[in-house]
Amino acid sequence: MNRLAHETSPYLLQHADNPVDWWPWSAEAFEEARKANKPVLLSVGYSSCHWCHVMAHESFEDRATADFLNEHFVSVKVDREERPDVDAVYMEAVQAATGQGGWPMTVFLTPDAEPFYFGTYFPPAPRHGMPSFRQVLEGVRGAWADRREEVAEVAGKIVRDLAGREISYGGPDAPGEEELAQALLGLTREYDAQRGGFGGAPKFPPSMVIEFLLRHHARTGSEGALQMAADTCERMARGGIYDQLGGGFARYSVDRDWIVPHFEKMLYDNALLCRVYAHLWRATGSELARRVALETADFMVRELRTEQGGFASALDADSDDGTGKHVEGAYYVWTPRQLRDVLGDDDAELAAQYFGVTEEGTFEHGQSVLQLPQSDGLVDADRIASVRERLLAARAERPAPGRDDKVVAAWNGLAIAALAETGAYFDRPDLVDAAVTAADLLVRLHLDEHARLSRTSKDGRAGANAGVLEDYADVAEGFLALASVTGEGVWLEFAGFLLDHVLARFADAESGALYDTAADAERLIRRPQDPTDNAVPSGWTAAAGALLGYAAHTGSEPHRTAAERALGVVKALGPRVPRFIGWGLAVAEALLDGPREVAIAGPGLDDEGTRTLHRTALLGTAPGAVVAVGTPDSDEFPLLADRPLSDGRPTAYVCRNFTCDAPTTDPERLRTALNG
Repeated sequence: MNRLAHETSPYLLQHADNPVDWWPWSAEAFEEARKANKPVLLSVGYSSCHWCHVMAHESFEDRATADFLNEHFVSVKVDREERPDVDAVYMEAVQAATGQGGWPMTVFLTPDAEPFYFGTYFPPAPRHGMPSFRQVLEGVRGAWADRREEVAEVAGKIVRDLAGREISYGGPDAPGEEELAQALLGLTREYDAQRGGFGGAPKFPPSMVIEFLLRHHARTGSEGALQMAADTCERMARGGIYDQLGGGFARYSVDRDWIVPHFEKMLYDNALLCRVYAHLWRATGSELARRVALETADFMVRELRTEQGGFASALDADSDDGTGKHVEGAYYVWTPRQLRDVLGDDDAELAAQYFGVTEEGTFEHGQSVLQLPQSDGLVDADRIASVRERLLAARAERPAPGRDDKVVAAWNGLAIAALAETGAYFDRPDLVDAAVTAADLLVRLHLDEHARLSRTSKDGRAGANAGVLEDYADVAEGFLALASVTGEGVWLEFAGFLLDHVLARFADAESGALYDTAADAERLIRRPQDPTDNAVPSGWTAAAGALLGYAAHTGSEPHRTAAERALGVVKALGPRVPRFIGWGLAVAEALLDGPREVAIAGPGLDDEGTRTLHRTALLGTAPGAVVAVGTPDSDEFPLLADRPLSDGRPTAYVCRNFTCDAPTTDPERLRTALNG
């Protein structure tokens, strides 16, 4: 066992038995490099990363490679999901130097943590123009021994270049109608009208962009925006990227048609997509959107929920194929013969046609990923349900993919928002309860007495790494959604604690820009700052959204001003790269709409009239609207102050931009006020 044996990260623990003498990221590791006069090998990955597993097996489990590493390097292993700040800083360097990046990320550093040589996956033998990992190690060792001044010069230049890479910040002015219209036009140009989604292969679920499109449609009535959102959601839900048996989405599709996924299933994708499909149903009443939202929520609760009530990070792409060999997608793919073995000839023929299973296969070795290729034609719903149930039961007998059990604060915040809203929309109190339990865990385990967040926990034990901006923003977003759904003002209070940290520790007081790490966080070679979305909303724009929602709830001018100033970057980037700042565009839609503030005053949620108005308010499509529900004398929500009942009946109040509609007791009038 090496030094990783005492870590909480499942990814680091996967390497605890390597013959490599790994260190976790720590000051002690770099001090050791200084004392031993050795360069540092920084290897960054995550537990559900296929090629991380491959490189680990080929190189880090190999005794000869490990001996060479142990003699000539100090080797540091980082879980990118635990330390997104470390990952971001060195990935920026990799991309700047090579024009591309990915995981596993392999970077060689000086003992001062300055990078001088970069790569991703390196094979055990030269392949496809790539040097072997051993050749790379020998080359770096030689350069360190014989050309130290050159190494220092390269490292210094890279650090200076990184320091000079300023983001395009548009100033403190939020985007207006013109910028959002330009963003929509840009998305239209990149839209794949034949297949849904944007751009070519590989195709990632554009969750944040779809949220913008739905909000833009709600505010402006744009049918084109709604069509892009709805068609993309349908194509994804009918494709192999969606698990047609168990629900939930894979990370991305390797092809343009959404057929063959990269099979790992991430909490963040499923949380974001669950919420998107619930919002699509809210806008259109689509039965497909309803089914997918509920199946995805049920997948998260069934397969990702931990014993402590939080949500695990991911399921691996790889699993045992039944022969002891770990193979990508083995758990999910089918052959016609496997269908016959489970279903018999007649039902197997039906299943093959319904799910697109062919003799040639849509994946590797004659295997097919289940999809729904046909959108028309009558099917026997009961028979299909029986087929699906039997296939799911048979699949459950296969060796399951590994699960990364660490609880990441930000991603749990996304899951809390999705489960709370989905549970409320579809009368599933069990989903709301799951959201509350996860929120309780974050408060108990991740928040200290000063409301500072830990990034991760595992098995009921908080990790040592401090929360970054996306943790504070996404957890606040989850708490705000929970406050609106449950009528419990404590969640609004907790969101305020977190957002006060955003203002005090993550914001640039001069410009209103936001940093990914706190002012008092560990100093890296560069303080990371990225306003663009990746797999999740950027911390910058997620914070803007949470600040705006909190300001709508409380009337806090500092929080609203901070949100508006932070959205200046969306004004700069939205018209130019709308695909990569979708969440910022969605928040800008909320700002342009108000957002609307809805107060439901009634005897309590055990009263049918109060519940009806509350549900109507939650189902309103007005972008970013906030909802407070409670008794008129409640002090849990500022929006309920001075909101009496009308003639003793539950009453709804809708305000925006310092102007209020007439109070109403009529759900239909409330619905009209919150839908365009």
